[in-house]
Amino acid sequence: MKQQLDLNTWARKDHFHFFGRFEEPFFGVCEDIDCTVAYEQAKSAGSSFFLKYLHHSLAAANEVTPFRYRISDGEVWIYDQVHASPTINRPDGTFGFAYMDYYEDFATFEAKSKVETERVRNSTGLVPAVSGENVIHYSSLPWISFTAVSHARSFSFKDSCPKIAFGKMREDRGRKLMPVSVHVHHALMDGFHVGQFLENFRQRMNSSK
Repeated sequence: MKQQLDLNTWARKDHFHFFGRFEEPFFGVCEDIDCTVAYEQAKSAGSSFFLKYLHHSLAAANEVTPFRYRISDGEVWIYDQVHASPTINRPDGTFGFAYMDYYEDFATFEAKSKVETERVRNSTGLVPAVSGENVIHYSSLPWISFTAVSHARSFSFKDSCPKIAFGKMREDRGRKLMPVSVHVHHALMDGFHVGQFLENFRQRMNSSK
């Protein structure tokens, strides 16, 4: 479900019209996230660490309202929930696009996402997911401990979905750190909102739950 945002009463109305005219309205930031607790939880439970941090990031994004904003025909729509469209790596070095529904319960999310993961791994081609606008585009680069990321973009395609990338985990003084890149549409949000997401994500990755 979605509802239309009233632009006339929106505090960011001027920001929306200003950045909405840009050829490249996306901006991005990168930050290291301490993932020690989440990694140990996943390994002790026999769970997928990838699905663990993917679920935490989806939960964090759904709690920050602007991450659920999308632009369609010049209007802003607020989705009740956003889901994941991640890349899934295959043994032959290629990848495919997947679609994973968000569930608050991790066990449910993991079970259903494992089925989708295997489907993509056992297929060929990009396998475009028919998922609509209410997704976040995810990429995982477990080979690279990056400090910056840029994304391939078609400027003629009007896209307003956030793009989040995860990099190679590394050890630092006994802690496990993972670089996270977040690219978002500046007409829909600012650095303040990205900061809210990263703080929420950080807390979830370090939670004992």
